[in-house]
Amino acid sequence: MPRAVYLLALGIFAMVTSEFVVAGLMPQMADGLGVTVPEIGYLITAFAVAMAAGGPFLTVAVMRLRPRAALLTLFAVFLAGNVLAATATTYGAMLAARIVTGVAAQAFFGVSLSLCARLTRPEVRGRAIAVAMNGLMLGTLLGLPLSTLVGEHFGWRAAFWAISALALFAALCTALGIPDLDRPAEGGDLRRELAVFKRRKLWLALLTSTFVIGATFSAFSYFNPVLTEVTGFSAGSVPLLLIAYGAATVVGNWVVGRLADRYPVRVLLCGLVLNAVFLAGFALTAHLPVPTVAFLLGVGLVGVTMNPAMVTRVQRAGNAGPLVNSIHSSFITLGIIIGSSVGGLAIDAYGLRSPLWLGAAMAVVGVLTLVPDLPRRGLTRPAEGAAERTADAPGPVAASRRP
Repeated sequence: MPRAVYLLALGIFAMVTSEFVVAGLMPQMADGLGVTVPEIGYLITAFAVAMAAGGPFLTVAVMRLRPRAALLTLFAVFLAGNVLAATATTYGAMLAARIVTGVAAQAFFGVSLSLCARLTRPEVRGRAIAVAMNGLMLGTLLGLPLSTLVGEHFGWRAAFWAISALALFAALCTALGIPDLDRPAEGGDLRRELAVFKRRKLWLALLTSTFVIGATFSAFSYFNPVLTEVTGFSAGSVPLLLIAYGAATVVGNWVVGRLADRYPVRVLLCGLVLNAVFLAGFALTAHLPVPTVAFLLGVGLVGVTMNPAMVTRVQRAGNAGPLVNSIHSSFITLGIIIGSSVGGLAIDAYGLRSPLWLGAAMAVVGVLTLVPDLPRRGLTRPAEGAAERTADAPGPVAASRRP
């Protein structure tokens, strides 16, 4: 695996850590900025909306740059937003900082995944995406608790300064370790990039990703109150359970990365079916500690870990250019927004188990978005991987993706 792929994972880790930092520091930030905890919660929503709505536009702005220059430009924008967050004295300044960092993070994901496709051979591309997406998994596993620890001991501003230092280090590694490739043929022409969105198959792939992530985050967003108020775990044990959940995502991401190149649709089908089963089981047995932990780990194994298969399917349905990858990330973020917001409304109406049932329902809908791709898969033949790759590749565009 090229060293550059690991450096991309480091950059993604910095971005994801910044995304999650507010969640662990809500009371301190509320006191420091003189606002309420719910108002701090809106900063999380602002980051997500900025990613979904603004990221593709920034991606278009850097599309004509060489990949390394584009990444360094995005690091500069991200650092500016993060420094603004660390020095913010008003809620308005903090809100602006979160919007800037959200837009930069989304564009960074799009350019990074496009560069992964250029740096690796087609037959190991899913594995490379899994390595890069380990930055996301490790951000969930380590980024949130570490930034929370720094914030609790040295103040919430120190957490943002620490993330700024991490992003600066990642930018320096990128400048020294990412090859200075030419602008990719399929990533610099805006009309060519937009043309692929006429494909129905691409839109189905994007919708699948929305439901995969929405199903997971409808539950993940409310793990804490479910575990403490329904299952009866102490508040002190929840971080340990979330670390175990994060470890499960790392394992699942590794497994999916090994299978995504050959069987992206079947991996997604299995993942969605299993996630629906695990979430329904979680909802039914949430009052029992042992099954709850088992189902929690199951969701970790088959939820966000579908990313390598999702990205592989989207790239084959569209192309591996940065705009397609950025729009894909927007659909993923849309899943987070829908899952977490509708889950909150469901709690108000039906109680704390309802987000788990919502997640199971979204996973079932996600299975339905795969149906058009299933009949011609030849599910009983062991040598079907090559056929599936050929079927998934959109004709002439597939040939143009050779690095």
